[in-house]
Amino acid sequence: MTAGQAPEAYARVRDKLKTNPKTWVVTGAAGFIGSNLVGELLSLDQKVIGLDNFSTGYQKNLDDVARLGAPEQFFFIQGDIRRPEVCEAACSGVDYVLHQAALGSVPRSVGDPLTSNDVNVTGFLTVLSAAKAANVARFVYASSSSVYGDATEIPQRESRVGRLLSPYAATKATNEVYASVFQRTYGVETVGLRYFNVFGPRQDPNGAYAAVIPRWVQHLLTRDPCVVFGDGETSRDFCYIANVVQANLLAATADSAATDEVYNVACGQQTSLIQLFRLLRDGLAEYDSAIAGATLTHGQPRVGDIRHSLADIGKARRRLGYQPTHDVASGLQEALAWYRANVEQSSEAVAPGETRT
Repeated sequence: MTAGQAPEAYARVRDKLKTNPKTWVVTGAAGFIGSNLVGELLSLDQKVIGLDNFSTGYQKNLDDVARLGAPEQFFFIQGDIRRPEVCEAACSGVDYVLHQAALGSVPRSVGDPLTSNDVNVTGFLTVLSAAKAANVARFVYASSSSVYGDATEIPQRESRVGRLLSPYAATKATNEVYASVFQRTYGVETVGLRYFNVFGPRQDPNGAYAAVIPRWVQHLLTRDPCVVFGDGETSRDFCYIANVVQANLLAATADSAATDEVYNVACGQQTSLIQLFRLLRDGLAEYDSAIAGATLTHGQPRVGDIRHSLADIGKARRRLGYQPTHDVASGLQEALAWYRANVEQSSEAVAPGETRT
C-alpha cells in the first residue's frame, strides 16, 4: 500500500466539514493521538476545544498544531476529566466529542489498577455524562484491541472477544459497556474505536510505558540495546496515525445507524516484532549505515500481553467508509523522518516499552 489521497468517503466528510464547520471537543488533546486529531480539525476550519491535564501530554504538541488553523478556532482547557465541572465546561455548545484521554499501558495498569480505573472508567463516565447533559450529536471514544484478551481467532472480529488479560483491558471493555448503555438509556449516540497499535508523529519515546516504535527508533539512533519481550514472534497490527484520524471523523459524522457499535481501527496487516525491528533498522540504516548491524536483545515475556493481534476491518469499511491510506511500510516511511528530527538522542539505555494501543 502506498500512501495517497484521502479515500472517497473521507474526502466527502472533509469537504462537508469545510463547508459546514462544527464545534468539537478533543480530550487528551496534548497527547499523541489527540494532538493529531486537533491538527486535522483545525486544518478543516473547525472550532476545537482541547482538554488535557498534561499527565501524559505535552504543551509542545499543542504548539505544533496551533499553527494549522486560525488562533481563534482553538480553545484549550487545562483540567482533569474526572472533574464534572471541567467536562461540563468543555462540552457546552459542542457538536462532537472525540474522547482520547486515558492512562494507557498494560504494565502500568498491572502495577496500579486503581489509578487506571479511576482515569479510564470514572474519567470516561464523567466526560460521557457531560456530553449527555450538553446534548452533543455524537460521542466517539478510543477503545483498544486489548479487549480481545486471550481470544485465539485471527483476525479479530468485533463480535468475538476472549477473557481480558489486564486491568487496562478491563477499563476499555467497561467503557464500551457504558457507552452502549448511555445510548440505549439516554439516547446519546456513541461509537467506539478499537485502536490497534498506533504509531506516528508526536508519539513520545520517553518514559517507562513508551510504545515500541519510537522507543526502538531512539535506541537505534543512540546505539542503545533494543529489547524485545519474549521470542519476538509476538505480532501486532500496527496502524499509522493518519488512519486513526480518518476513522474518528468518519465515526463522528456517519449515519445514526452506525452508532451504538465498536469498530476495529487498523490496517489488517500482521507484523511480528522481529519483522518490525528489521523495518526500523533498515529504514534508519538508509540515513546511517552503522545502524544496519543492530540486533535485538531478548527479555522475559510480560504479564498481560496478548500473543497475536490482527484486525478484521471489514465492519469499519462497510459501515463507516473507512479505508486505510497507510500500511506499516508507508506509515514508517513518513514517521521515520519525524522520529529522526524529534526523538531525543540520549545515551541513557532504557528497555523499550510495550506494544500498546
